[in-house]
Amino acid sequence: MDATTNHDAALVLFSGGQDSATCLAWALSNFARVETVGFSYGQRHLIELDCRDALLAGTISLKPEWAGKLGDNHTLDIPTLGKISDTALTRDVAIEMTESGLPNTFVPGRNLLFLTFAAALAYRRGIRHVVGGMCETDFSGYPDCRDDTIRALNVALNLGMDRAFELHTPLMWKNKAETWTLAHDLGGRGLVDLIVEHSHTCYLGERGARHDWGYGCGECPACRLRAKGWNGFMANGASGSRP
Repeated sequence: MDATTNHDAALVLFSGGQDSATCLAWALSNFARVETVGFSYGQRHLIELDCRDALLAGTISLKPEWAGKLGDNHTLDIPTLGKISDTALTRDVAIEMTESGLPNTFVPGRNLLFLTFAAALAYRRGIRHVVGGMCETDFSGYPDCRDDTIRALNVALNLGMDRAFELHTPLMWKNKAETWTLAHDLGGRGLVDLIVEHSHTCYLGERGARHDWGYGCGECPACRLRAKGWNGFMANGASGSRP
């Protein structure tokens, strides 16, 4: 490990969505310095990246100690991913299931590339810990969200860059209701309301319709998962939260 590496610094994959906003709060609660990175790859819901500024500003306003920990926010352009991906996230086509059993929103290699680019950035920035919102409890079946995939990639990154990176996935075994609960545990009602109002999940990039759980079309798989999680969170007696 390079002597300049900060063992108590983290880089968060920060898309501007519910999961990454929760991971940001988790990282700010667990590390002394936190930077963020988002990816522009030709996604239909590119508006998610525009949500990051309000989320960042709102998050650090919740706790004074968080403000002192937050560092740079990076954006990496990887348009090649969108160009080689014939998917409903990178093309204007209907969202549907494919013969493979996966929805056509699956972008092959996306999380593998995201984490590889993030690790390369972390290498340059002297950061050991990389945090991502991957989850295989409530998800669309994407194979690059699975715990086994992340663990295997962690080994490959450490071997390939000769660094002891640690990939963290704090949401891996949580359903969406539990993710809302974690946000509440980390930042109280303020963080929950911030995520509702300013994060973006909808695959179609829709921010016209306002639901109890936030903005979105309400019909795509991402919206349905978020709504289901919100309803479970509220049904479990979300103390201090409001729709």
